Amino acid sequence: MKTLVIYYSRKGENYVNGGLKKIEKGNTEIVAEFIRDAVGADLFEVDTVKPYSDSYMTCIEEAKKELQSDARPEIKNTLSDISGYDNIVVAGPCWWGTYPMAIFTQLEKLDFTGKKIFPVMTHEGSGLANSQRDLAKLCKGATVGKGLAVHGGSASSSRSTVESWAKENLL
Repeated sequence: MKTLVIYYSRKGENYVNGGLKKIEKGNTEIVAEFIRDAVGADLFEVDTVKPYSDSYMTCIEEAKKELQSDARPEIKNTLSDISGYDNIVVAGPCWWGTYPMAIFTQLEKLDFTGKKIFPVMTHEGSGLANSQRDLAKLCKGATVGKGLAVHGGSASSSRSTVESWAKENLL
């Protein structure tokens, strides 16, 4: 089984355990790397052409506006073919109950026929939120597998949980 992790991650100022904190590496990137290490997955990072604000509070307002307008932010690099993969993990922070809209920009460019997709969300209390529903809607032809929610403030210490989930679901 070949696995690809498509992810968006925010570094810099983040909301962690009830307060704002600067982090060197985004929580979702940490989790994506744990999945890579566990099952030999490939990683593809979604990155927006127009960066979100350095201020976390401004960033979440930008994200809210994108969600409300069903925006598809332009992304720097686009993945066009996933035919070589059996499993696709879609990982991102939970912003307003779902993935950052840039993830949707990427997903809508792909053919998911016959693929198995797995939602992974880093969050500060929302769990998987609407990620499973949204992936089922966006990734036509795919089967949605068991998701994984990782508390963002605990991402760096979640290796064993993430690796267990990955080995159980992706191998």
